[in-house]
Amino acid sequence: MPVLKKINPNPFTTRPEIEGTFGVVASTHWIATAVGMSILEKGGNAFDAGCAIAFTLQVVEPHLNGPGGDVPIMIYDARRERAEVICGQGPAPAGLTIAHLRGLGLDLVPGAGMLAPCIPGTFDAWMIMLLNWGTMRLADVLAPAISYARNGHPLVERASATIATVADLFRDHWHSSAAVYLPGGDVPRPGSIFTNTAMAATYERIVREAEAASWQRDTQIEAARRVWSQGFVAEAVDRFCRSEEVMDVTGQRNRAVLTGADMAGWQATVEEPIGFDYGNYRVLKPGPWTQGLVALQQLALLKDIPLDAFDPTGPDFIHLVVEASKLAFADRETFYGDPNFTDVPIEVLLSPAYNDARRALIGETASLELRPGSISGFGGKIDARVSGDRRVSVGSLGTGEPTVGQIGDPDGDTVHFDVVDRHGNMVAATASGGWLQSSPVIPELGFPLGTRAQMFWLDESHPAALVPGKRPRSTLSPTLALRDGRPYLAWGSPGGDQQDQWTVQFFLRHAAAGMNLQESIDAPAWHSEHFPSSFWPRMSRPGALIVEGRLPTSTVEELKRRGHAVEVGEDWSEGRLVAASIDGQRRRAAANPRGMQGYAAGR
Repeated sequence: MPVLKKINPNPFTTRPEIEGTFGVVASTHWIATAVGMSILEKGGNAFDAGCAIAFTLQVVEPHLNGPGGDVPIMIYDARRERAEVICGQGPAPAGLTIAHLRGLGLDLVPGAGMLAPCIPGTFDAWMIMLLNWGTMRLADVLAPAISYARNGHPLVERASATIATVADLFRDHWHSSAAVYLPGGDVPRPGSIFTNTAMAATYERIVREAEAASWQRDTQIEAARRVWSQGFVAEAVDRFCRSEEVMDVTGQRNRAVLTGADMAGWQATVEEPIGFDYGNYRVLKPGPWTQGLVALQQLALLKDIPLDAFDPTGPDFIHLVVEASKLAFADRETFYGDPNFTDVPIEVLLSPAYNDARRALIGETASLELRPGSISGFGGKIDARVSGDRRVSVGSLGTGEPTVGQIGDPDGDTVHFDVVDRHGNMVAATASGGWLQSSPVIPELGFPLGTRAQMFWLDESHPAALVPGKRPRSTLSPTLALRDGRPYLAWGSPGGDQQDQWTVQFFLRHAAAGMNLQESIDAPAWHSEHFPSSFWPRMSRPGALIVEGRLPTSTVEELKRRGHAVEVGEDWSEGRLVAASIDGQRRRAAANPRGMQGYAAGR
């Protein structure tokens, strides 16, 4: 009689792992997931579905992303058997310089208001994907977002709570935002039907002008790109930036430097991903203009450790992963930046010799130091601002991270989705910026600009120093993985600096511990706040380790004994992971139950 192998090491999951043969979608909002599946059902491919999902998420999760924001997109083209990255991260505008900000008395780029917008990158990135890899027309992929913006959608609880945190700011200073997000002067209730007719009108006009330019699909998409970067959208942005002085997180009014000329001079680009081999997997990330390399560095540090021998909820597993993350994130602060402006020693950072030496620094107890590596001719000085408190209140003037105005809040600050279609195409995308609390709504357009420039350092010698035309080092970090040389997995999570802690935990639970996608998402998670935050005011908390309350008490006590400054959070508080995979004819997907918004679907 054959012996049945126990496949499920952790029999409890909040929901089943979705499995089918036609296609799967997983996203951070159930409406977006349903929209993506509807596109696949209509004959669209993963790239068509991805565009429709992205624009829908701008409408239904406005506290987490918007049209004025930014996105890295990772795709796998099954026809060409090739993975690529579409860079939707706009660079710093021409007028945003270190000298300009120092002249205003600033030593950091503010986390909210009009000084921190980069060139909005999302729209052109989605248009490039639709043009080069999609099959459907612009009107078809925009139709769901337009409908939800014009006719309404149930407002999620976190959006309502976020509006409440900045309601006084809107009433007192950002009146154009109050007009959209405080209908009738009040904070909209969770579950109330919420509309943004100005945003709907913006996208409707883009479609009309694109269709007036030509009946051909490709020509329409190219026309839409021009309408955005050189037409009425850019004109409205230019007008608003030139005419408005806006109260921001510095407590003073500042005027934007972004112009229509900046928008007209930039286009999204396509580039190769960077990668690292971990066992029979090759994990792929966007380049070091994001923090994606930090995930690969963690895997390089952990590669020769037999993690499959450890319980993923036990102290040994967690200690090793946390200590590896501290080393990798210290290197992020020291070496990463836009490779168009600075040399980033990627090969050295992922090399066996470098990681053998760095791995030797992982001891039996928690490190309380920030310990970047040393590579001759590379790197910059870390500006570490230490806080003894987990939560740093900054009042009602907005903050860098788009959660609820506190540092380290894990409730989410971004959106993510993954798609796998019947052809084997894959999309993984993490969109953010332009959230409702970033800057005032531009009245003619119905959306605000982003604040990604807050991730620059005002230190000319640093790899992530502010320079006009340079991309900030973004926290946005989608992931793809090949298995045995074949496309296998797409995954990601919102969460700012926590993204590449949660994505690594997920991968190790799946690849090393053998959990399926849903089990890997549902398992108790954690994050470190040991290193400087990417968001204003850029604080760090040495040794701080935030864990879910579902971790075993024995694990928590042992981590404390090893010197970690452990703080036990709510049982379901860490991460908003979603994932999708392809395995031969099978397509699988899973989504995070935390926050009760993310869902996966497929058949």
